[in-house]
Amino acid sequence: MRIDDLPTPALLVDAGALDHNIDVMAAARTGPGLRPHVKAFKSTALARYVADRGGHRSFCCATLKEMEGMARAGLGDDLLLANETLDADRLSALVGTGARTTVAVDSPATVEVAAAAHAEVLVDVDVGLPRCGCPPEEAGPLADLARSAGLTVRGVMGYEGHLVGNPDRAARADGVAASMALLRAAHSDVGGGLTSAGGTGTYDLHDWADEVQAGSYLLMDTHYAQLGLPFRQALSVLSTVVSRSPKGWAVADAGLKSFGMDHGNPTLPDFKVLFCSDEHTTFVPGDGGALPAVGDKVRFLPAHVDPTVAL
Repeated sequence: MRIDDLPTPALLVDAGALDHNIDVMAAARTGPGLRPHVKAFKSTALARYVADRGGHRSFCCATLKEMEGMARAGLGDDLLLANETLDADRLSALVGTGARTTVAVDSPATVEVAAAAHAEVLVDVDVGLPRCGCPPEEAGPLADLARSAGLTVRGVMGYEGHLVGNPDRAARADGVAASMALLRAAHSDVGGGLTSAGGTGTYDLHDWADEVQAGSYLLMDTHYAQLGLPFRQALSVLSTVVSRSPKGWAVADAGLKSFGMDHGNPTLPDFKVLFCSDEHTTFVPGDGGALPAVGDKVRFLPAHVDPTVAL
């Protein structure tokens, strides 16, 4: 099938840009130095391609559903649920598949669930992002609790998500240093052989963490593109122009139900996006440009890759 024959909206991946991104990341963070984050691309085929080309055999996921899919695909050598869960039944079933399963814990309740499932754990530490993670001073006692419940505590994780999109590289570097100081303090109390942190925006700023949980680098988006990272835009959303107004705008058949919008509108090169509605995006020509005809295909670049892929 030719690209122009695909029903729209459809996700397209540029194979050359994909290979470039895998190779650049693999050179910067070899083998176990990277734990690719499946939430960004949600494809076991892409995960296997990353493992084969990039040499990365451990993966992290945001949901149990992603973990289950990876295990079914035979990609369960070392899976981290980089999130807390209270679903002991599904976690137990996942462990029962034989996939090496590690889960983030930040409270006695999540330790109890991990113990019921016989999963390994990483203590999730708050390093500045107001989301999950225990205070650094509580990490040691939580690890002691986990070990008393018979669990293997592999180490600590901390995600500096409040920093990864900062366009000021120096500020990102300073922030990572401060966040990792918190994680180091927790690690000194927790022990274990693994420290896990980071994301695409800070992948090359970690000189201490054993592994970085980057995922967006693989396909990229326009939000991360603003940081001047060495990764190329591999993902686009193919859409069909379904209407053209004599007043000077055109409408394509991809809208809010196709794009992650928390980082802004998608980009359409050479055109200006006016707004997105449920099933449509309205756009006008850029400087000196002309509108495409009804039936023409256009390719939007998403502002946030993860929810765009999910949608």
